[in-house]
Amino acid sequence: MLTPPPSRTRADLAARLPDDQARAWFAEALADASRAATAPQGPPAADPATASEAPPAPAPGHPVWQSRFVTAGRHCGPDVADDVRTLLLIEARADTETLTRLYREGSAPERRAVLLALPFLVDGPGAVPLVDDALRTHDTRLVSAAVGPYAAEHLPPHAWRHAVLKCLFTGVPPAAVADLARRAAGDAELARMLTALAAERTAAGREVPRDLRHALTLTGVPNEEP
Repeated sequence: MLTPPPSRTRADLAARLPDDQARAWFAEALADASRAATAPQGPPAADPATASEAPPAPAPGHPVWQSRFVTAGRHCGPDVADDVRTLLLIEARADTETLTRLYREGSAPERRAVLLALPFLVDGPGAVPLVDDALRTHDTRLVSAAVGPYAAEHLPPHAWRHAVLKCLFTGVPPAAVADLARRAAGDAELARMLTALAAERTAAGREVPRDLRHALTLTGVPNEEP
C-alpha cells in the first residue's frame, strides 16, 4: 500500500532553501518533474523568458528532471538535498525501473533519496533489491534510509531481522526502523538472535547496548536477562 505524499512539502522546502536563486531553481525543477509525470516522452523545452537559468542537459534518452535530481545538492545545499530529491521523484511519479537506474548510477546522497521515496512510489516488493543493497553497505545514512516504511511493509522476515541487527551493529538507532514495535511483537526468532548477540557481548566483557535491550523488549518473548 502506497504512503500518501507528505503535505505542505513544497512550501516547507522552499522556506528552508538558502536564497531566492535556490528557490527559483527548485520551482523550475518541480515544474520539470511535473511535466514528466504527465508527458512520459519528456518535458518541453524551457522558456528562456521565464527560466532563471538554462536547465541542465539531460542524459541521453532521459528527461531533464533527472539531471535536476543529480544536481540538487549543488543548487539547494546538502542539508535540504535529500528532501528536494525525494520530492522530485514523487512529482515525476518515477516508476520502479527509473528508481532502480537512479539508485544504481547514483551517489550515496542520490541513493538515499531513492530509498526515502520508495513508500510513496512503489506498491509492492519490486524495489526490495535496492533495500537489500543498501543494507549491505556500512553507510549509516543509507542503512537508516533503507529501514523506513517501505522495508517495514515489504522486507521478508529473515531479511528484516538482519536489518534490525545491522542497525544495532552500525549504531543506527532503533527509532529509524519503521514499525519496529509492530514487526518485532511476538517474533521469537528475532528474540533468539538478539539474545545470542547480547550473550556474545557479555562473554566478551562488552556492555549490552540499551538499544539492543529495547529491541528485545519489543518482541515480548520471555528471555533470560542478557
